[in-house]
Amino acid sequence: MYRSEIRKILIVIVGAFLNAIAMNFFLIPANVYASGFTGVAQLLSRMIGSFAPFNISTGILLLLLNIPVTILAWRKVGKSFTFYSFLSVILMSLFMEIIPITRWSPDILLNAVFGGVIAAVGVGITLKFGASTGGMDIIAMLLSRKKDKPVGTYLFLLNGVIIVTAGAVYGPEKALYTLVTLYTSTRVVDAIHTRHEKLTAMIITKKSEELKQAIHAKLVRGITRVPAKGAFTNESKEMLLIVITRYELYDLERIIKEVDPHAFTNIIETSGIVGTFRRE
Repeated sequence: MYRSEIRKILIVIVGAFLNAIAMNFFLIPANVYASGFTGVAQLLSRMIGSFAPFNISTGILLLLLNIPVTILAWRKVGKSFTFYSFLSVILMSLFMEIIPITRWSPDILLNAVFGGVIAAVGVGITLKFGASTGGMDIIAMLLSRKKDKPVGTYLFLLNGVIIVTAGAVYGPEKALYTLVTLYTSTRVVDAIHTRHEKLTAMIITKKSEELKQAIHAKLVRGITRVPAKGAFTNESKEMLLIVITRYELYDLERIIKEVDPHAFTNIIETSGIVGTFRRE
């Protein structure tokens, strides 16, 4: 248990560091806007610096914007998820304050693409291990759980306001490059965070009862038992049918290997589900 928690904390640290690198080395120097509350914090920071007699850094604004969303996550998502998500926000804000803003390339397109990719890797791995980078990630995850659609799709829709605002305030060119960053990050997040993808496992085994109990001890999934008979050996067996998310595949494979190493398992992608399926 402690090893799992330590691994999650390390992942959160790495994700926050990658996001800070994407911001301070690529997006902020090029005036290209990131996705989510980070992009909102960028816009607010620049607008405050332009129209007010004082400045507030992007990192500080990011932390302030995430406070109300953290309260929502605490009520709707869970305490553990919220703790790690807010830890990610705090670390990202800290890293953004420590790491100097440096322009690595004068090419705005390179900054938009590489900034989007690096930030998306940070977001994706953080989501994959049961946390988030806060802000719109939490809102998108709540919508994804409710509608069972990819997180990246909701992030793209929620980020439309950033594109429109960037275009209205700083010209259409900034909006177009922001759109490149958002599209790039959306595709990368969906490639890494695959909880919405479903798989069907067909397990042919002689130890169906033991395997069923072991699976139910680890996974909250329904199992259908179908009588089966080997065509060559005429041995009586059973086939267990179970639909899982891609995240649960590792646990299922480990259970099968421990209980019945001789079981034959066929894993196929599931295009859709009609009926009850636990999405939490």
